[in-house]
Amino acid sequence: MITKELVKELVETYLKDTDYQLQTLEIDSEQNILVEIDRLGVVDVDFCAELNRFLVEKLGDEDYSLEVGSVSLTAPFISKIQYQKNLGHEVEVLADGKKWHGQLVSVDDETFAIDTEVMVQVEGKKRKQKEIQTITFNYKDVKYCIYDLRI
Repeated sequence: MITKELVKELVETYLKDTDYQLQTLEIDSEQNILVEIDRLGVVDVDFCAELNRFLVEKLGDEDYSLEVGSVSLTAPFISKIQYQKNLGHEVEVLADGKKWHGQLVSVDDETFAIDTEVMVQVEGKKRKQKEIQTITFNYKDVKYCIYDLRI
């Protein structure tokens, strides 16, 4: 039986001297294995194929299904590298039960920030007006942050 620990060790060994990072590793009861990797640059499909061949060679002839690829564009961000990779892009954030849409403008170890349009009441005006505000979020307080495909 193939274990998650074994596959993780093999993947991390292969990625050791690269700028790629393991993002997701799933193995279900039917031995369907999903490996997702990412890096700041573009994820090379040839690199994924090479990793796949390496894992097939190391895992041998056991009965399993293996899928190696990059993190889905529609999946919530799970690591700082994904936030860094999406700096300058539009994102959707769910925090404290409220959805925010805006441009990802900064990323650090504990927080990230977006510029978003908000409606504010301007003194002397009857109607609210749009204003760009920067909102900072703690990673631990965010339910999800995803690439915003609405635009």
